[in-house]
Amino acid sequence: MHALDHPTAEQLQQQLARMRAAFTAQPDPTLATRLAQLRALRDGLRRHQDLLCDAMSTDFGGRSTTESKLADVLGLVLEIDHAVHRLRRWMKPQRRRTELLFRINKAWVEYQPKGVVGVIAPWNFPCYLSIGPLITAIAAGNRAMIKMSEFTPATTQAVRRLLAEVFDESEVCVVDGPVPVAQAFSALPFDHLVFTGSTAVGREVMRAAADNLVPVTLELGGKSPAIVSRTASLQDAAAKLAHGKSFNAGQICIAPDYALVPAEQMQAFVEHVQQAFGAMHPQGAAHDEDYTCIVSARHAERLHALLADAADQGAQVIACGDLRPGRRIPLHIVLNVKPSMRIAREELFGPILPVLPYESFDEVLAHLHEAPRPLAMYYFGHDRDESTRLRRHTHAGGMTINDWGWHVFQNDLPFGGIGPSGMGSYHGLEGFQALSHAKPVFQERRLFPVRLFHPPYGGWVQRLSLALYLGRPPRPAATPLHPLASSSHHDHA
Repeated sequence: MHALDHPTAEQLQQQLARMRAAFTAQPDPTLATRLAQLRALRDGLRRHQDLLCDAMSTDFGGRSTTESKLADVLGLVLEIDHAVHRLRRWMKPQRRRTELLFRINKAWVEYQPKGVVGVIAPWNFPCYLSIGPLITAIAAGNRAMIKMSEFTPATTQAVRRLLAEVFDESEVCVVDGPVPVAQAFSALPFDHLVFTGSTAVGREVMRAAADNLVPVTLELGGKSPAIVSRTASLQDAAAKLAHGKSFNAGQICIAPDYALVPAEQMQAFVEHVQQAFGAMHPQGAAHDEDYTCIVSARHAERLHALLADAADQGAQVIACGDLRPGRRIPLHIVLNVKPSMRIAREELFGPILPVLPYESFDEVLAHLHEAPRPLAMYYFGHDRDESTRLRRHTHAGGMTINDWGWHVFQNDLPFGGIGPSGMGSYHGLEGFQALSHAKPVFQERRLFPVRLFHPPYGGWVQRLSLALYLGRPPRPAATPLHPLASSSHHDHA
């Protein structure tokens, strides 16, 4: 498994050329080869799980080991298990029906590896969002170059050690380096590029990929809403949203960004959120090793600035615990939110929960229609009409009902965004198909009389076929001369 530290654009191009040459020599890995690679990767994850978790904790300055194992290790093992059990079916050519005129012939679609896939991973789940797309790429028969985040150097080294035990340098390459390396990486002529990150950077990645007409899968973000119905258990909804905003300290693209709550239940909801957060972290977030740090001082300063901006504009900011020096920031609830506040416009990506009141469900729908389409949407309640209207009349990349985020853990479901929250999907069958070329094949039987459709035209088979599908064309109606036109003509004469 090849590793490139701070490579130049030329070195990246050379590595891609070597991997493409290796793919050309072996363009269609067998089912047995792909299964062996996936199983070896799964075994490696199990062996390296503690090393990976220690590395992520080092990069974050303190990250919950249990959360790291749940999201960055268990999530990958489940994804591999899903692919291993279904890969034979995914790879099998799919029979398709021919048109009636060609009925005795054969048609099918076969899924062909694309070649070399580029993966640009973010810092917030550095294993899951680098190795996850790799799993899909390997299942589809591809090779992969992975650009890790410059903010997770220890994890980058741990991932390299793991992958070096499974793949050689012609199969997987891990790239490290700052923003200029990422820019050069996104400009490479990959056969497909998977990017996970912010919407702003996603635009730049897509713009760079467009120069080489590289197809892209963009998993971005946005302000994912949580709608609390009057039919919901307020305590249950509050506990699950407190978990969603504190898991990885809210540094997750599918975290509930804000909550819409019935106006008369606002105070009770806030109290339930405070109690739930306190129950999960009884010794206080600042001293709890199961509560993850904000990844960097710069990101922590941004979160403090968001809260200060809201407070300066009249918001009520409620801290669910003591705010002490360091990067373990407790959950903050924000009330009296105004559209001019930064927390109302920017993706928060941290333990901040704005709570907005509503009077009617139509008001909720109007708010969602005015907002950009988010990566996820959450509904808490048991009103079938409300749930149906949300599912059918609004758009989001994915949805969980009566909880947050767990739709992403279901590997038989696609995962992706829509509009500003992303493009394309991966996970499961949809991921396999996204990183494969669906090649249509039509096979004509030897004695099929296709020449009956060749010139000269006008034969009885051609006439019958056209009449059967198109019918007899109507005769054009006679168009009478306009009286004024007729009068003008005679006057001129």
